[in-house]
Parts: sequence; structure tokens; C-alpha cells
Amino acid sequence: MTHNTPLSPRPLRRHSDVTRRVLTAAQLRAQGVTAAETNEQCRPGGSWQQILPGVFLLHPGPPTSEERLHAVLSYAARSPFRETSTGATGATGVAGVPAQPNADEPRPAATPRYADAVITGLAALTLHGFASAPPLPSLDTIDVLVPRLRRLRTMGCARIVRTPAVPTPSYVTGLPVAPVPRALADAVGELSDAATVRRLLTEAVRAGHTEPAAVIRELTEARLLNRPHVADAVESLLAEGRAVAEDHLYRMVREHALPDPVWNVDLRLPGGPHLGGLDAYWPEQAVAVELDTRAPRQEDDALWSEYARKREVLERLGITVVHVTPRKLRDSLEQQAAVVRTALMASCDRDPAAYVVVLPR
Repeated sequence: MTHNTPLSPRPLRRHSDVTRRVLTAAQLRAQGVTAAETNEQCRPGGSWQQILPGVFLLHPGPPTSEERLHAVLSYAARSPFRETSTGATGATGVAGVPAQPNADEPRPAATPRYADAVITGLAALTLHGFASAPPLPSLDTIDVLVPRLRRLRTMGCARIVRTPAVPTPSYVTGLPVAPVPRALADAVGELSDAATVRRLLTEAVRAGHTEPAAVIRELTEARLLNRPHVADAVESLLAEGRAVAEDHLYRMVREHALPDPVWNVDLRLPGGPHLGGLDAYWPEQAVAVELDTRAPRQEDDALWSEYARKREVLERLGITVVHVTPRKLRDSLEQQAAVVRTALMASCDRDPAAYVVVLPR
């Protein structure tokens, strides 16, 4: 047998998709391919190649980006999925290798193909559709999350990222991918260029991938906020988050036919103290809307106390304060419009509010 001799009549000669082009040693053994035969096929000039320890590419050419992703997951997965090797090719196309599910459908949690392995970092952001993330072919390594106690080393194109708990993945083209906030934190942890970090963080919010609070929670957990270039980028992230939330607020008023408020104002008592700033205010009805764009940091309790104090003072003066978050505006705009409309209509049944001075903020 020479290294060019095909392993016919084994069903491996049919590998029409990536799940049949990238196989582990265990999967090959389950189909009756011995280690000696695998080594023979992987000799120089052979038909196969070993792309990572225990992971084989069943063609001699360069791997595609999809093949690299599957190879990294195959290398990092807790254990190969169990083949059902029946000795015949049925609906799966290749005996013992289950067909890949619809790309838009998550795999059943009980039987994940790649147990305890999740793509993260820049590769995950690219899969999530980030325009500012590099294309997959340009990445020398692909980050993959595994449980902290796994005995795995970074090898070849697979960079192992250990974590106390592997997050529940999203599925993109059938691949387990870390949620955007976690993928961002893992990517930022490896980046030193301030402009790149800022672009990634602002795109996360501007393009609607996630909320600032979720990103900051992950950056805090990863202890990245003490890095000056990350802290600066977070300020841009928060500004972007507020701008997006304000756009949603403007759209809520316009699309749901609410009366026009005065925007971004400060309230004061005549000749008295400053009462606080508001994002929208209806003077005739004495109804205010305030956006909660707090970052989840240690001063949360103090900042929330300030929100609560201002609300209490305004409501004592007869002003109704509607408190909304960016997520509520993004996910339930119609419901938030109904809350504001109800507050405006109820103003007729309340005692008149105290006179206040409205100033531009």
C-alpha cells in the first residue's frame, strides 16, 4: 500500500461537507481506519494531513476557514461525539458521521457535537458579523473556550482560553460561538491597539449586537478596566450606548404619535436649587422620561440612590417620572410608548404640579 492508495471501499471517500472533511482519530477508528492507515495517508505527498493533534483534514490542500474552525473545535472538545457506525451510508452521507444541522438552528443541548468547546475572541466576533473584526483567513490562531481544568495546550491554529464556566453558546452556521460580550472581553484581552479596541466596543452597541452594561460586566470580570486604553474605549462605548438609546427614544415619540416633549432639559425651582436633568419632559402634563444608562460598576448603589433621590423629589412636586433602560427601548418600544402615553393621559386626574423652571441642558 502506498501513501496515495485510497482507503476504498471505506465510506470516507465521500466527504461532501466540512464535517466529513475534518475528522478526529477517534472518528476514523470508529469507521475502521487504523492508526497505521491514517499515518500512511498523512505521509508527505499523501491524500490527508494532520491539522492539529488528533485531528485530520481529508484532503491535501490548505484548509478553508470553516475547516479550521471545525478542526479547532474538534481538538478542544471534551470528547468526540459518539459515532453510530452502522457500516453503511444512510441519510448521514458518511457512516458514523451525523449530518450537520440547519445552520440557523441550535443543536440540542443534550447532545452537543463539540462538548465544552466554544469559539471566542476575534473569530467569534467575525462570525457574529462585526465589520471591524478581521476576516477569518487573516487570523493566525482561533480562540476557543474550554473549562479551566481541561488538560489542553495551545497548538497550531488553536489558542486555548480557560474559563471557570463555559458560557452557553450562540450557534452561527452550526458552530458554537461565545455570546458577543464574552467574545469581546476575550478579544480585548489580547489587543493593545486602542483604536481597534474602541472600534470593536462601539460597533457592538451601534450595530445592536449587545448592550453596554453586558460588555462592561464581562470586562470587569476579566479585570480589563484597569488598562488605560480599555478604560478610554469604555467611555466611547457608554457615549455610543446613550446615543443609540436617545435615537430609540426619539423614534418612540415619532412612530407612536406621542406629543412632542422638550428634549434634554434641566429643571429648577424658581430661585431655588437644581432638581436634575431629564431626557424628555412634557411641561403641560408634568411627565418626564429619564434614561438609565448606568455602567455596572462599584458605584452602582450610589448612582442608583441618586436616581431614586431625584425621582422622589420630582414626584413630591407632582412630576411623574418614567424610568426606562436602553434594553427596554430596544426590545419593547411599543410597550414603553404605552407607559408614557398612560402617564400623559393620567395627568388630567392629578393635582397640578408645582411650577418649575425648564432650562436647556
